Amino acid sequence: MTTTTPTAVKPRRELGGLEIAGLVVLALFSIWTLLSFISDPTLFTRVVVIGISNGSLYALVALGYTMVYGIIELINFAHGDVFMLGSVIAAIFLEEVFKQKESGPTAWLLLLVTLVITMIICAALNMTIERLAYRRLRGAPKLAPLITAVGVSYILQNVGIKLNKNTGSQVSRSSVLPKSKVSLGPIDIEVKYLIVLAITVPLLILMTWVVQKTKVGKAMRATAQDRDASRLMGINVDRIISYTFGIGGALAAAAGLMSFQINGNTRYDAGFRFGLVAFTAAVIGGVGNLAGAVLGGYIIGIIYALTEGAPLFFGAKWVQTMVFLILILFVTFRPGGIFGSNETEKV
Repeated sequence: MTTTTPTAVKPRRELGGLEIAGLVVLALFSIWTLLSFISDPTLFTRVVVIGISNGSLYALVALGYTMVYGIIELINFAHGDVFMLGSVIAAIFLEEVFKQKESGPTAWLLLLVTLVITMIICAALNMTIERLAYRRLRGAPKLAPLITAVGVSYILQNVGIKLNKNTGSQVSRSSVLPKSKVSLGPIDIEVKYLIVLAITVPLLILMTWVVQKTKVGKAMRATAQDRDASRLMGINVDRIISYTFGIGGALAAAAGLMSFQINGNTRYDAGFRFGLVAFTAAVIGGVGNLAGAVLGGYIIGIIYALTEGAPLFFGAKWVQTMVFLILILFVTFRPGGIFGSNETEKV
């Protein structure tokens, strides 16, 4: 005769006041979004497509933040300026070296060539920054590399001024992307946003494949979990960390090129604003989680576009307020992000 032991029933956890407040805010935002869609479905859908396109760019930059943090627990505030240099360097090659300012088959081919060149340059730049500025500070208190990252950011901004026609103001650039539109019923979608998706989404998929399936990706994940154990297993930790910075720099360069093609300008301080928004995306998804960074990028991109152009929303003047309000809400209600843990860590 056998006896069965009753399984323990876990006590039901009640929602706290902060969690209830967070759910209320989410519900109100969902209702507001639904009302916006009902007000003008055509405009709303067009804005969402723009948000998805921009979200791809935020995701590319957010991946750089989250990979570096995941492997050495550093918030690399200079990463946004690598994005800025990517846009400036791409503009130099496309306009001044290749002499392409009009849309056409030749310009599109050279745009892809410029993409590859810019990704290589920014990957090398980010690896150099890691070697010279961060490597010696790995054992230092966390405040030291953080301050160093801020210093590197200012250095890159000054380099950006010199490269960007030696001016601190905005420089107008020519886009070689098609200016045509695709009609989906009553909705007109500009082809340039679809091209951004066609370039960025494969890069995101390739990045995921590299991390999940390749030998280097496995070494990256092992190093992120335990650097000392990785060394004992024969992994060259310094090289893997350098590779991580290189991949992040290459993705930021791709985002920079597509950004200047979409916006038609470059400026030396673009990385500061764009970097903060991308960092917010990384926080929303969970800093250190690759899937979270991608999801956070699309969430921020859509919210950014809705705030700026959707019916019943607040307009462009409120975009920054909305983005950083979301950041504050996540840090308050779920500091670990969507996919991260909510364990507190003393810095």
